[in-house]
Amino acid sequence: MKGIYLINERYSLKGLPLTDSINKQKESLIKYVAAHRIEVVKLNLYQIHPYYTLPHALLFDLKQKATRFDCLLIYSLEAMNDFIYMYPAKWLILKSYFNEIIIVEETIEKAV
Repeated sequence: MKGIYLINERYSLKGLPLTDSINKQKESLIKYVAAHRIEVVKLNLYQIHPYYTLPHALLFDLKQKATRFDCLLIYSLEAMNDFIYMYPAKWLILKSYFNEIIIVEETIEKAV
């Protein structure tokens, strides 16, 4: 399975400082990727991280490649709320490049 993961570096999880929030998102997403044997795809050769931090950049790169992927992994819908509500059409276009959107926080809660 091929996928891309997106981390919101401007979202504070449950009041955590931003650095802790980013680390929590990274840790959870990396564990999920490893546990489910997801091959992380890097669309842009100049991309610093193996993940995206800006939905606009991800959408731009997806349009350049014009291909679909198995999954987009995000920590939570709350982490994406600003983008979803400010750019609903772009969110729908972004989602259309993936067979499924995996919300990792929900899988963590189900496991507990």
